[in-house]
Amino acid sequence: MKMKAEHYPFVMRPLPYEYDALSPVLDEQTLYFHHDKHYKTYVDNLNAILSNYPQLQQLSLKELLTGLDQLPPQEKTGIRNNGGGVYNHELYFDAMKSPAGQDPVGTLSEAIIRDFGSYRRWQELMEQAAVSKFGSGWAWLLTDKEGRLSIVQTANQDVPDLTEYVPIFLVDVWEHAYYLQYQYRRADYVSGWFSLINWRKAQKRYEERSGHTGP
Repeated sequence: MKMKAEHYPFVMRPLPYEYDALSPVLDEQTLYFHHDKHYKTYVDNLNAILSNYPQLQQLSLKELLTGLDQLPPQEKTGIRNNGGGVYNHELYFDAMKSPAGQDPVGTLSEAIIRDFGSYRRWQELMEQAAVSKFGSGWAWLLTDKEGRLSIVQTANQDVPDLTEYVPIFLVDVWEHAYYLQYQYRRADYVSGWFSLINWRKAQKRYEERSGHTGP
């Protein structure tokens, strides 16, 4: 699924599943506070900033985040942090499903083997990126427009270069994503997260990276 080109006023998207759908990896309370409180706060804060700038209100989220240098200097940090918080959380929630043992499929599965050697090696590298991220941030699986995959970390609510890369999915390693359930055990949370990846949607994002279905 492509990220929708919404613009101001941004709305909090509902979860694409029930609050208990990701249990036991993510329990209902954790998902409720993460989605209805943390994510909503980013949406509300972004709208509050943009309410004072009519010239920015027709820009999509991606346009705001890829055009930070053209934004009012006094609002650049606020839009970067809150706009990134909206973008990252919407992809994070949309990229998960109930744990049902789904495996990588199609051309994305082939690309993982091609670019990382094996699914196991990709998982090791993805887990390392998530667990080793110091402080708050994210670990991403990205593709360029030619279909080459890479794993990157970003801090806080930063996003990768969205003009060069298409996000396939990401794992949130801010403490609010897991602390109610896992406390300090980030590695346990990340290990469980792999069973939540919605590989069907991931494959679709990979296919849509440049408007065609081949690598």
